[in-house]
Amino acid sequence: MELDISAEDWPAPETLAGDWESLAEMVAEAALGVAPELANHRLSASLLFTDDAEVHALNREWRGRDKPTNVLSFPMLARDELRALPADGPPEMLGDIALALETCTREAAERCVELSTHVAHLVLHGLLHLAGHDHEPSDAAAEEMEALEIKALATLGLKDPYGDRK
Repeated sequence: MELDISAEDWPAPETLAGDWESLAEMVAEAALGVAPELANHRLSASLLFTDDAEVHALNREWRGRDKPTNVLSFPMLARDELRALPADGPPEMLGDIALALETCTREAAERCVELSTHVAHLVLHGLLHLAGHDHEPSDAAAEEMEALEIKALATLGLKDPYGDRK
């Protein structure tokens, strides 16, 4: 999968990688371990590191929620389409992900983790949404998605982000 990353107005990450692009690539690689359907070389996704105002506008327009949020995902392929996508053929857009700097920064501080650690989790979360995983239909679906996130983050040496809630 190819990532088109725009992170111009974000401060450099503290750790994990020298820049947001490298961090996103590392997370995408970890995502392949739990969502192998993302490994199709035809796939591309865009990742926008932006601010609360832009994510607020996107959230209002596309989800009918009049507030900013940490991450938004906009899949362009259904899970069954993604799984059936042959290796040969033209490029396919998997979807878009947008992250809001102020919300991500505030949440990282509340969780006492570095911004880059929180962002790694949210990029992974977004990629799993693009792969067709969803935590909203049921508690079981949420637990399944969380388990994938925990497993992938562990390959990056990151702790379970849900550990304090269980």
